[in-house]
Amino acid sequence: MADGILGARVGVLGGGQLGRMLGLAGRALGLELTFLDPTPSSPAAATGELLVADYTDAAALARLSRADVVTFEFENVPVAAVKQLEERGAVHPGSRALEIAQDRLNEKTCFRSLGIGTPPFEAVDSWEQLLAALASLGYPAVLKTRRFGYDGKGQAVLRNEEEARAAFERLGGAPLILEGFVRFQRELSIVAVRSSAGEVATYPLVQNHHEGGILRKTIAPAPEVSEELQAAARGYVEKLLAHLDYVGVLALELFDCDGRLLANEIAPRVHNTGHFTIEGARTSQFENHLRAILGLPLGSTEIPEPCAMLNLIGAAVEPGAVLQVPDAHLHWYGKEPRPGRKVGHVTVRAPDVATLSERVARLERLLGA
Repeated sequence: MADGILGARVGVLGGGQLGRMLGLAGRALGLELTFLDPTPSSPAAATGELLVADYTDAAALARLSRADVVTFEFENVPVAAVKQLEERGAVHPGSRALEIAQDRLNEKTCFRSLGIGTPPFEAVDSWEQLLAALASLGYPAVLKTRRFGYDGKGQAVLRNEEEARAAFERLGGAPLILEGFVRFQRELSIVAVRSSAGEVATYPLVQNHHEGGILRKTIAPAPEVSEELQAAARGYVEKLLAHLDYVGVLALELFDCDGRLLANEIAPRVHNTGHFTIEGARTSQFENHLRAILGLPLGSTEIPEPCAMLNLIGAAVEPGAVLQVPDAHLHWYGKEPRPGRKVGHVTVRAPDVATLSERVARLERLLGA
């Protein structure tokens, strides 16, 4: 590593908007970032060096491995590429966390092994197995691909056998998992960070609102969270961090079922539900991720006042209109707008919950949400 943090280089597998925000945080710390991504127009290119190549390209991986530490900004990078990089130097988080997060069956099995509650689930590899799983779990249920699903893709809600057959015909070319339908009151998540020295810091629970499987809004901190609920979420994520010997930021998505938390999934990276931390927390998730993987002390995860994050999905907005809302901050990713695509986000703060609600409602009208 360079003499001290100044000039240290971080390699990143992936060059999307999460990489871009890591790059912006890295610049403030005096870091140099190199991104590997097959897309020449990757958003992260504005914040560091971009290697345009496939994630399995041997020459590109060799160049990336020259960094002081390597990380990744999304969990669908090939595990084999991460393992190659691990043979050459420090990679945080490691391939073990990636292997678990990439497969929903492995993920749910890991949760259960740690005593973390989950919805009921069954592995499905054939139509006969699906029928047997439905007989066990009942309708409604959710059929999901075990790998590569995100933002609501690769899954279907099953209410009867006709829908089950249609969903299996659409998804059945890949290993599947059937999950019992959970009647939850709200969706929550907790973002945590663990350093290479084992130091752990957690942000408060936040409440998330999805439409069509895509995150639309996050409220931080989540309203009406008891100390017991916060402690339960913190206990879950600390178990996962220790079990995985994890270094970096990890997000755990949860269902709140009458005060009982059930784990939905993990993201072994900086996460959309943590974007509010850029302006809303003492230390952003992006800075804390870089601190963790570089062996630096973690920053405070305190949220000084209520805040929210709204995703910009599918279309650009007029910056001037957004910025008329007090304490609103616009983040544009530099991506070509198209339906269903996250092209940016807005964070907003307020001195109290009532004022935050007013500002969020005003932004939602502007964004057509």
